[in-house]
Amino acid sequence: MSLYQHFRPEEKDFIDSVLEWKEQVRSSYAPKLTDFLDPREQQIVQSLIGKDEEVKVKFFGGAENSERKRALIYPDYFTPDHRDFAITVFEIQYPKKFVNIEHRQVLGTLMSLGLKREKFGDVIFSGERIQFVIAEEIETYVRINFEKIGRIGITLVKVTDDDILVSEEKWEEFSFTASSLRLDVLVSSMTNLSRQKSQLLVESGRVKVNHKLIEQSSFECGEGDILSLRGFGRFKIMSIEGKTKKDKWRIIGGRQK
Repeated sequence: MSLYQHFRPEEKDFIDSVLEWKEQVRSSYAPKLTDFLDPREQQIVQSLIGKDEEVKVKFFGGAENSERKRALIYPDYFTPDHRDFAITVFEIQYPKKFVNIEHRQVLGTLMSLGLKREKFGDVIFSGERIQFVIAEEIETYVRINFEKIGRIGITLVKVTDDDILVSEEKWEEFSFTASSLRLDVLVSSMTNLSRQKSQLLVESGRVKVNHKLIEQSSFECGEGDILSLRGFGRFKIMSIEGKTKKDKWRIIGGRQK
């Protein structure tokens, strides 16, 4: 039985990378730090490494409830610390009385600097305060080049561990069954739309899975995936509990409040 059959075809390259990291740690007996991973990628890393007795893995993204996290893969003798994750958190100082800044504007500005998405983690809002998480290795570059959001002049202030905001994102759990793990079937189950309307939603470019636009209704979802549905909000596949007697999948989902 092939290892790859448990995952999506397009995940093969990432799986190969994880197996390579694992072997690298085993042979060098030294830890390996990854870039920021989305929840699905974290799930894959955990499934491939989590039960190994010689090689361990831990995730951290700045705060305990972070969505995007770096993985530290390490030999069993090693005791990881938050500092080993090489994370920098900046708070954005801006004229709060005169302007509002949205999540997409912060994300868009970071992307416009030529940075790979894998080099930064969550953008965190709490009231008027805004922070974002990046890999320590790009700290200087970001500090020099991130001076404006649109036409708004901003200042970056490095945040200590004690002052990192806790994301206000909350998920309301619910359970449901689905005949398959196809994207259109799950969208239908999560939103109570008909299968036909769910397919239209997907194929018209209104659905993202783990921040990537997916337009194929037949796309297979998995545990840890986050679905963003324009006009309906965000949903998460918390866990897949197996099948019912009627051969349907039992799923624990989350709806962002």
